[in-house]
Amino acid sequence: MSFHRSAQLQARLHELVPGGAHTYARGADQYPEFMTPVLVKGAGARVTDADGNEFVEYGMGLRAVTLGHGYAPVVDAVRAVLADGLNFTRPTTLELAAAEDFLAAVPGADMVKFAKNGSDVTTAAVRLARAATGRDLVALCADQPFFSTDDWFIGTVPMSAGIPAAVRALSVAFRYNDLDSLRSVVDIHSGRIACVVLEAATALAEPEPGFLEGVREICDRHGIVLVFDEMITGFRWSAGGAQQVYGVRPDLSCWGKAMGNGFPIAALAGRRELMELGGLATDADRVFLLSTTHGAESVSLAAFRAVAAVYRESDPVAVMERQGTSLAGTVNQLAREYGVQDAVAALGRPSCLVFTTRDAQGRPSQAYRTLFLQELLSRGVLGQSFVISAAHTDADLAHTAEAVQGALGVYRKALEAGSVEGLLQGRPVAPALRSRAEPRRL
Repeated sequence: MSFHRSAQLQARLHELVPGGAHTYARGADQYPEFMTPVLVKGAGARVTDADGNEFVEYGMGLRAVTLGHGYAPVVDAVRAVLADGLNFTRPTTLELAAAEDFLAAVPGADMVKFAKNGSDVTTAAVRLARAATGRDLVALCADQPFFSTDDWFIGTVPMSAGIPAAVRALSVAFRYNDLDSLRSVVDIHSGRIACVVLEAATALAEPEPGFLEGVREICDRHGIVLVFDEMITGFRWSAGGAQQVYGVRPDLSCWGKAMGNGFPIAALAGRRELMELGGLATDADRVFLLSTTHGAESVSLAAFRAVAAVYRESDPVAVMERQGTSLAGTVNQLAREYGVQDAVAALGRPSCLVFTTRDAQGRPSQAYRTLFLQELLSRGVLGQSFVISAAHTDADLAHTAEAVQGALGVYRKALEAGSVEGLLQGRPVAPALRSRAEPRRL
């Protein structure tokens, strides 16, 4: 398998785009050094790169695609609005219809405002909470990797250059499934916390019995706004998100990714008394909530409405759960057969699977992860995870199983040798959010 043309294009991207990609998770440093396919098209769960290589793709647009690439009902809905204009000086009937569709799917929300990316809506939620409470501090879940590109969150990660210390001091952390840690933070910063921000669940972490209810109770008792990040859980756990699955209603919730099946759309939803602080039915000081030129353009709203219709009329989540369960079973059975089950495993919610890559001592290893990615890529499987979609067919899973089998054979050799040396080409991948370009500096 040749990556010659992709390598040329990636080099040119590095000259024009900082990091060589518009999302750090898509960067070349997240893939084997000499296997960084630059894609040209996709259909269903398969993608093709500039060299003509075809891959079964996992991750699906950073979890943004649940129905498959080029999904006909969504494409048809978008095509139908193109000739009528996309962006106007007044709201459209499509905006009203999309809001009605969204709120019908998320019964815990009274109002919604659309935007283009998740960072904007999570930051809008923080701003709204600060205005409603008159407080400054944000309590966020330290065990969860990403909430926003904005200063209130990026100041908490290693890649925090450019964020003033005064801003970094306004975010404090608590632990997931640990009510005592949240109580401690609330007590230490008594009367100063505006909001609690967390994902109700993740691929690897389900809420323990009573945890979300406890978070809700703490927030109610202390007058704190509870914000759920539903970027991943929305339309992957259910159309109504994690709040529908676990039965705990947040004050505000933030949505994106799969709600457009890859089209750029995000949403802030929540209780009327909070959302109206950015509206006209309030006597309080107004909040500059969300005001975007492209927030309600017709293409993405049409895409969302088509996605919502699919979720009303069928059950994509059930398909992802079924296919993900099958994939995890196959991967883990193969790992046992090769005797590497302590190093490689498919874990997590079936609709949002990840894989482990450990060294001979059982430690998580970037070098072994890169070797596994390399061997999957060489066998036509692309992905930093096994996050599946409803478009993954039995044939796609069979292809993946064959690729995993071949990859595990190489992985076992590395474990037996105690090193990836001689098997891995190039440098290992590196964490996307790190303080220096090394160890993958150009």
